Amino acid sequence: MDAETKEIKKLFALIQEAKHLVALTGAGVSTLSGIRDFRGKNGLYNEMDADKIFNFEYFEKDPSFYYSQAGSFIYNLDEKEASIVHIVLGELEKRGFLKALITQNIDLLHQKGGSKNVIEIHGSPVIHYCLRCAGVRVSFEEAASAVRDGKMPLCPKCGRVLKPAITFFGESLPEQALRDAVTESQKADLMLVLGTSLTVHPAASMPQYTLRSGGKIVIVNNMPTPLDSMAELHFDDLGSAFEGLKRCLA
Repeated sequence: MDAETKEIKKLFALIQEAKHLVALTGAGVSTLSGIRDFRGKNGLYNEMDADKIFNFEYFEKDPSFYYSQAGSFIYNLDEKEASIVHIVLGELEKRGFLKALITQNIDLLHQKGGSKNVIEIHGSPVIHYCLRCAGVRVSFEEAASAVRDGKMPLCPKCGRVLKPAITFFGESLPEQALRDAVTESQKADLMLVLGTSLTVHPAASMPQYTLRSGGKIVIVNNMPTPLDSMAELHFDDLGSAFEGLKRCLA
């Protein structure tokens, strides 16, 4: 048995022993589905002004910038498939191991992978709403259809451009999602920290809640994180680690 296989077996034993397993996922989880991350070596920050794309004040001034720039990587999400990571996490929940999944991602792929209890702390494009008219809600499918036609989704009442329920820079995180994330992190006796460099707060604080409550963390990420020295186990390759977990579940 090689060293990696031994480590995977240790990870699976930790998962089986955990009474309240929680996962925290970042953009690295979705790169296996062909979605580029933000801060990696081939990330969107290298060629796009992501701070401007997701800036609330700029959206209010010129929403067309968001829709023209985000069209290629948000409004074609229905073409993306769940990766081995999404699918295994869905299976872990189905079998009763995984109690909650906290994600920084806005790509809806955890739901495609079968996860039900998903806490989206950076919001979600599943709904688009009007900043002026209370109660106006449009589905992702309707908004995406407009964007793919070179248009922007408009409020049926006032005609204003709708905003996705993604948390932009300058906006507060969804309060209920944040409360739920903190609660689950504090309850966790084991947290899987997956595909995140733990640099964006408050998401980066979640593993610290687990550690302070006496829980353990496992980190799977191809870049260093501030909590690597605190991890019970550490893996660099998400795909390889989750292929191993899939074999353990078989």
